[in-house]
Amino acid sequence: MADKIQLEVVTPERRVLSETVDMVTVPGLGGELGILPGHTPLISQLQTGVSTYVDGGKSFSVLVSGGFVEVHDDHVSVLAEVAERPEEIDVARARQSREKLEKQLGSWSGSEEDLEQARTEFERSVVRLQLATARG
Repeated sequence: MADKIQLEVVTPERRVLSETVDMVTVPGLGGELGILPGHTPLISQLQTGVSTYVDGGKSFSVLVSGGFVEVHDDHVSVLAEVAERPEEIDVARARQSREKLEKQLGSWSGSEEDLEQARTEFERSVVRLQLATARG
């Protein structure tokens, strides 16, 4: 069994992260998944939340939303619609986005599909803000 896991976090636009780490957690659709070296192969849908990874006793975080995680042969691939490191998040912009979406959701008059999209974006903005404010 390997001592490390290769972690890849990618979006349609870019590779956010490629690291060899000790442990990974991801927000799976059914709850948080903890992945150590030698983990059973799996594929799971992601929900909006914070993925963490540990390397050398230090913990790091990445916002992920939408997409899937695949574990196979000590390789973890996070294929996300959105993924951002805490240092990439603009706190003022995240706060402004959350406030705007709160107002929109409070007086919704659009379709169910548009409402679901707005809720997803609201969840992302809340997690962005939590992650950005936690870093500093």
